[in-house]
Amino acid sequence: MIHLYDVPLAFALVGLALYTVLGGADFGAGFWQLVAGRGERGREIRDHAHHAMGPVWEANHVWLVFVLTVMWTAYPTAFASIASTLSVPLFVAGLGIVLRGGAYALRSGTVSPREQRLVDTVFAVSSVLTPFALGTAVGGVASGRVHVGNPGGSVLTSWLNATSIMTGLLGTAFAAYNAAVFLSGDARRDGNEELAERFRRRALGAGLVAGAAAFAGLGVLRADDHHLFTRLATGSGLAAVVLSVAAGVGTLALIYVRRYEPARYTSAVAVAAIIGGWAVAQNPVLIRGLTIHDAAAGRDTLVALVVAVVAGGALVFPSLTLLFRLTLGGRLRGDALIPGAVIRPRGPHTRRNTLPAAALLVAGIGFLTVADAAWAHAIGVTALLLFVAVAFRSVALEDEDTASVGDPA
Repeated sequence: MIHLYDVPLAFALVGLALYTVLGGADFGAGFWQLVAGRGERGREIRDHAHHAMGPVWEANHVWLVFVLTVMWTAYPTAFASIASTLSVPLFVAGLGIVLRGGAYALRSGTVSPREQRLVDTVFAVSSVLTPFALGTAVGGVASGRVHVGNPGGSVLTSWLNATSIMTGLLGTAFAAYNAAVFLSGDARRDGNEELAERFRRRALGAGLVAGAAAFAGLGVLRADDHHLFTRLATGSGLAAVVLSVAAGVGTLALIYVRRYEPARYTSAVAVAAIIGGWAVAQNPVLIRGLTIHDAAAGRDTLVALVVAVVAGGALVFPSLTLLFRLTLGGRLRGDALIPGAVIRPRGPHTRRNTLPAAALLVAGIGFLTVADAAWAHAIGVTALLLFVAVAFRSVALEDEDTASVGDPA
């Protein structure tokens, strides 16, 4: 049964999965820039990757900030232990994010091919270094090398070990794989079938490499942390592993037949399932010697955090959905707006959703704050999630219920 202290961790895992898929695809684009080669063909690949990331490269870092905020608020002791023990890879990852962002911003200001090559190199190297460093940090937590303390383990061997290095390599491989899948669809959307075909071949190759790395990672995990391996291979995490394999094979099949758009979603499922499998296999342990229950903050803090996350999600998810719809479709609606037109709402859909959304919000907060029973917390969390869904639907209907009319003047 779900408990209140489990809810923030579930939020953090969702954020981690979103960052791995969306932010990982951005990092992977940097990898393809690094190995693009010279000449006109290499320049075309770098320009395409740079252009494709333009609208979303900063938005995707929202999920990393979200994960960090939830963890240090809901599980402060575990967060302090992780941050101090894995300070080196986390510092390297942070440095890579800063250098990457600076290089991206500076690229448009370069005045010579030499300057552009230098900026592109910094961007590409940091795009490879960052997911590797983050992967080693995850590997340190997964293999039980972080325990309670400041630092809670060796600042070197906690991330310089077989599991951590393999996890870092796997993170880099999946980032390159997702990026190739996404960039194939972007190239087709731009009408460049030749470039889409080149990224299609890269996606197929990267998918095979990432799959081989994943199976090799299980072998490394078996030798390094047999308990976690057992729970992944035969225990509670097995279903997630099977789902990841099935989604990965399905993605390769879709890419092979040039169905790039659905391949985006199956590749995301393949990556997210691995994170879910790790979480299920490690439950109820958060870090070595500390369970989720023991690591959780006080009840009032958890309630406030859950309410804040759900309320924030009602704003963030529709905004990001709008951003991705504009990015992928080039416009919000199928019919382009006439210059000088005004938007006028029509239909009562949005008003009809207001009362149920408000009722769900009140019920969710009430069950979380008034009652102490686990079943009441489960109802409260469910009501808050339904509130997000209803609010999200309301925004979607508001978009559908808009019409473009001529200039009133």
